[in-house]
Amino acid sequence: MADALVLFSGGQDSTTCLALALERFDRVETIGFDYRQRHRVELDQRPEILKKIVAIKSRWEGRLGKDHLLDLGILGQISATGMTREVAIATDASGLPNTFVPGRNLLFLTFAAAIAYRRGLRHIVGGMCETDFSGYPDCRDDTVKAMQVALNLGMEKNFLLETPLMWLDKAQTWRLAEQLGGPALIELIVEETHTCYLGERGRRHDWGYGCGECPACQLRLRGWRNYRGL
Repeated sequence: MADALVLFSGGQDSTTCLALALERFDRVETIGFDYRQRHRVELDQRPEILKKIVAIKSRWEGRLGKDHLLDLGILGQISATGMTREVAIATDASGLPNTFVPGRNLLFLTFAAAIAYRRGLRHIVGGMCETDFSGYPDCRDDTVKAMQVALNLGMEKNFLLETPLMWLDKAQTWRLAEQLGGPALIELIVEETHTCYLGERGRRHDWGYGCGECPACQLRLRGWRNYRGL
């Protein structure tokens, strides 16, 4: 039976990846991480998304399995970034935003593989993308491929790390969601997912909730406008 573990944060990209996994695989489990991110509200959205996404297609309900939420608070303790501290979001001299959390995706993939090992899951699906992103080096295709090699060697397994959004821009990600789940999935992503780095859910825009100014909101906004032809 084809199976997958989806890195599911509660954001737009991971929700789209979850829908894709539910369409492709017979058994799908999810994993999320609490690393004391300042936008921790995304974790609060996860249960609501998991509950509502299975109502979009009847076969998805039978495929969605266990959810795993791991406490990685140590990552927040050792990180001094715009994602883990109440500091202004800025760009450093190298052009990398201070929202980059060093080692984050490397740890996520390692812990996901450990869970997949125990649960007997082969495919590990993540929403990493280097087409429309903030420049994070741990979101790049070369990084994910290197991690796949390391995890398979270190665990003597044959995991497949899948990144279906790697070469899509945000408008294409919106279109993919529409292809997978129609207007119902688009509405779910707009109303329930969270992307804003500041954790702002008091302001509702056409594309969803957020401050509208941080890099994540700006990427989502531009993708939405291109998707809608605005």
